Amino acid sequence: MSKHTKVSAAGLLIALGIIYGDIGTSPLYVLNAIIKEKVITENLVVGVLSLIIWTLTLQTTIKYVILTLNADNKGEGGIFSLFALVRRRKKWLVIPAMIGGAALLADGMITPAISVTSAIEGLKQVPTISDISQDTIVYIVIGILTALFFLQQFGTALIGKFFGPIMLVWFGMLATLGVVHIADDLAVFKAFNPYYGIKLLITYPQGFYILGGVFLCTTGAEALYSDLGHCGKWNIRYSWILVKACLILNYLGQGAWLLNHYSGKAITAEMIESGFNPFYGVMPGWFLYIGIIIATSAAIIASQALISGSFTLISEAMRLNLWPKFKINYPTEARGQIYIPAINTLLFVGCVGIVLHFEKASNMEAAYGLAITMCMIATSILFANFLVLRRTRPILIYLYLAIYLTIEISFLMANMDKFPHGGYVTLVIAGGLFFIMYNWFKARKIKNRYVEFVKLENYIPKLKALSDNTAVNKYATHLVYLTSADNPKEIEHKIIYSLLYKKPKRADIYWFLHVETLDEPYTCEYTVDHIVPNDIIRVEFRLGFRVQPRLNLLFKKVVEELVANKEVDVDSLDCSVGETVYGDFSFVVMEKYLSQDNELPFWEKLMMKAHFMIKDYSLSEEKGFGLDSSNVVVEKFPLVVSTVSNLNLKRKILNK
Repeated sequence: MSKHTKVSAAGLLIALGIIYGDIGTSPLYVLNAIIKEKVITENLVVGVLSLIIWTLTLQTTIKYVILTLNADNKGEGGIFSLFALVRRRKKWLVIPAMIGGAALLADGMITPAISVTSAIEGLKQVPTISDISQDTIVYIVIGILTALFFLQQFGTALIGKFFGPIMLVWFGMLATLGVVHIADDLAVFKAFNPYYGIKLLITYPQGFYILGGVFLCTTGAEALYSDLGHCGKWNIRYSWILVKACLILNYLGQGAWLLNHYSGKAITAEMIESGFNPFYGVMPGWFLYIGIIIATSAAIIASQALISGSFTLISEAMRLNLWPKFKINYPTEARGQIYIPAINTLLFVGCVGIVLHFEKASNMEAAYGLAITMCMIATSILFANFLVLRRTRPILIYLYLAIYLTIEISFLMANMDKFPHGGYVTLVIAGGLFFIMYNWFKARKIKNRYVEFVKLENYIPKLKALSDNTAVNKYATHLVYLTSADNPKEIEHKIIYSLLYKKPKRADIYWFLHVETLDEPYTCEYTVDHIVPNDIIRVEFRLGFRVQPRLNLLFKKVVEELVANKEVDVDSLDCSVGETVYGDFSFVVMEKYLSQDNELPFWEKLMMKAHFMIKDYSLSEEKGFGLDSSNVVVEKFPLVVSTVSNLNLKRKILNK
């Protein structure tokens, strides 16, 4: 948990820097997305502003800031932290968790693209370079994104110190520009009355689909919950008061400016493509360069927050066995700061692909928001189950579901209007990411159905006899196996086969290591069971879902502590020098491959083949568990999940 979880000036500043990047940069494009190809009227502007204000109130403030932040998992938040809290209640809850995770990752690809592009397109408002081509803007955006993703490998410890102050300047600018222009048309104050928003939805032609654009004002709410562990819920809650006020003031200022300058006029697609944007319209000409620099800085910070959040999301998914194991680097000593090269590359390719495909921010708006609505629906379902575990009164849970599923399904239906205009892109991306998660989860379930466990006590005499049999060449002083057996009295049959039958492996001490992933984020503890003292020992690591299983280091520390406590006598094994544990440690990793002796149903065969194809691109078993490859032996064994039943093989008698 972050040291800034208590309310403090530093905690509030950090919250501004890393929590509100996504939702804080939404004024760059929200009104632009809504007013495109519409005639500016008081009914339209006031109704839209009312919908924005009440979406920020109901969706962001009440659902996320007030309610969902209470679902903290030992101080951590996010869709997978929430899933870890409720996963033991219903098995099917893994599906909304995977949908939410995939949608957040897809959002992590489009947010940097649309935020940076919207900021850079402000150059079209500068009179001296207003004829700048869209191709040039695309090149600038790709250059910024390339630098941003390249710098990820070095961590954000240094530049992260500037995030808070820059975002404070950004929100100050939003509020100031809004206040300066509210007087352009005071009718915008009617927007605080929800009547005008509801009236617009009912009376405006295809008014319901305006919700698709309105939803863009709250897309960062899910990321807000994901970053709970960095700042603590009270820093987020107090800083949100300032952020929400600045956002609303800016939206009101943009609306008043539109009514004052364009009332009765149509905002054509050509105007939008030529750079028209009320966000830059409220800026005085002399301030444009400064405003564009501040907006670009805020967009980069928003992108950084989404990228870092994606790394955390995937690391949690890996620990929960919902994603293939990828290499994780730790660029700084800061807790929770990680870098996953494969995910960084995936996000970079996705962001650049979106920029090249859509080119203009106005085109990206059509693709934005559709996937994240599904994430919010998933969060609502998981949070309702959290309320059940908290023994909340059923009537309140049903009321919560009725209100928020109605709101979010309405947003989803409105966003479906974007599908043919680019929404399909994010759905395809989210669908592909969901398939990877579902495949990894489902294939593991199929494999586990056919894992055979045996009673360890039945083989203890044979293991002791093998250990004492000097006629058999010693395989290692310490022989270590990773076991998936939750029951300490059981062991996989494949391990017994490897030890006793395949090629007998004599060792002085047999170690069986088991890793249990806990629902808490940062637990790191172990227990030791001396099944046969100084002969057969089982070590169980209990690791939180955010703790990386670096077993090489963890096991070394365990052995050192056992030796120090005289629970293991290494002197008799001739494997110590002075105070240093000096043994021949050999880890045996059992690597599975899909046997040809399988007769699976078509769907399961497809899932297993896809699983092993994905596995080829993930970390090997030994690297996934943080083992030193110099002392690891990999044994391949066939995975037979469904044997062929009828071979119809007949013997033919030879005539002599």
